[in-house]
Amino acid sequence: MTRWPTPACCRRRWEGVPCPSAHDATRNPHRKKTAWQQGAVRAILLNPRYTGHEVWNKQRKEERLLDVDDVTLGHRTHMTHNPPEEWIHSIEPAHEAIISPDLFDAARTVRTQRARNQGRQERAGKRGARPYALRGRVRCSLCGRKMQPATIRSRVYYRCEFKEEEAALYPDLTHPRTVYLREDIVCQTLDRWIARAFAPDRLSATIEALTLASAAASAAEPQPPEQAQARQAIKECERRLARYQAALDAGADPAVVTQWINEAQRDKDAAQKKLDAHPAVPRKKQSPLDARQIRQITESLGDIAQRIQTAAADKKGPLYEALGITISYEHATRTATFRSRPSSPYRQSLCPRGDLNPHAR
Repeated sequence: MTRWPTPACCRRRWEGVPCPSAHDATRNPHRKKTAWQQGAVRAILLNPRYTGHEVWNKQRKEERLLDVDDVTLGHRTHMTHNPPEEWIHSIEPAHEAIISPDLFDAARTVRTQRARNQGRQERAGKRGARPYALRGRVRCSLCGRKMQPATIRSRVYYRCEFKEEEAALYPDLTHPRTVYLREDIVCQTLDRWIARAFAPDRLSATIEALTLASAAASAAEPQPPEQAQARQAIKECERRLARYQAALDAGADPAVVTQWINEAQRDKDAAQKKLDAHPAVPRKKQSPLDARQIRQITESLGDIAQRIQTAAADKKGPLYEALGITISYEHATRTATFRSRPSSPYRQSLCPRGDLNPHAR
């Protein structure tokens, strides 16, 4: 079995060399700084500039027609990657190298060999052609990360894998090795909820609720998973303290109940310390949408209740995007929480050159 070469950057997390987000914390205030991630190592092994040499001609421009059946609509410029053999490398090093050219070539050879063994092209770093209706919309409530889509035995699942690298980022988090969520089951429930909420007799109330949700989302501060777990622990401790107080009032043994109360109070204090140790992460806030803007979005989508019930699975993604659908999955209780928060980044797609063929309309 062919193994990846072990680059120096893979060993640096154990040698005390900080990962990129720790080395330049001011540019990465939203990222964890406790461990090297596979994505960072892979980026180094994919970029030939880390060998110390400058590289040109990695991409080229291609002009593609907007509509092959109507050339009057014009074209759009796309950047396309050139094959590695067409890249141009500087003869002399341009800066200090992080990995050697031999190691870079060895890593590329292993990647190509693995791709050949699995009967596919080397990973290009882009999305596959298969549509996933909820791609990027499902988050694990335990760690706060997006759950990744995968097709397993002809069924679509969203999964959150908690590998060694993730465990290093969240050392105090209790998380299963892998969390799975089936897409078809979630979509059935989600579609019924959308159809009910956007029915004509409930549309006004839904738009009002969405307006309030958009304002709340704009004003809310982000909550890292450590904070979420600490807040949950504090609430649980408060419930325990209330039960113990009720038991004491009901005539339970004071010595035993006092011991329970002390244990719950210690757990609460520990959770409060964890909460205070993780300050909120700064982020750029978006302006909330008002009721008029939300109504324009919903009207542009037509009869949402009818469309969501009849749309094919591969056509629902844009509709979920327009409605700002997000899902939080709680593995312990097998509960999925749906939210709809239309946001300003949503835009209708229009031809950038306008109507260039009006006589054909």
